[in-house]
Amino acid sequence: MQRHTAITPALGAALAALLLLSGCAGTADAAGGETAAPTAAAEAAASITVEEAWVKAADDGMTALFGDLVNEGADVTLVGAATDAAEMAELHETVETDGTMQMRQKEGGFELAAGETFSLEPGANHVMLMGLAGPLQAGDEVTVTLEFGDGSTLDVVAPVKDYAGANEQYDDGHEAH
Repeated sequence: MQRHTAITPALGAALAALLLLSGCAGTADAAGGETAAPTAAAEAAASITVEEAWVKAADDGMTALFGDLVNEGADVTLVGAATDAAEMAELHETVETDGTMQMRQKEGGFELAAGETFSLEPGANHVMLMGLAGPLQAGDEVTVTLEFGDGSTLDVVAPVKDYAGANEQYDDGHEAH
């Protein structure tokens, strides 16, 4: 014999209110104040560290951010970047086109596998900084904000260095940096 349990409208409303309130609850900090509830959006950025970050010196036009992205968490996707040092930042990849290696925007971002290091290197994958706001001289520092697929962000402070390489060909209107 089956039993059916009926939920009255008043009980249903009370349960819904309780669930709604518990979903909005934060945690108390050490001073007794309220802090925001932890969110999954902070997880991707929290699992990434950037080692050996640097930006190529340039007087104008374009340059790039390089370094190693170390992922100590689950698989994440780097989907974008931004900086005050340039009008625009794009994720770029190297592809072979008509027998030559060219750089182009990486659609969909870079997949960063759990427990792996993903390298941003001259002549390979990198974060392109376009429309520089001013010259970037060796010894300067540039802050680039990396954005991940879950909406979390990570600020990377990178020194500017002289570098004679990375004079690649670019597709669709990009000029070499």
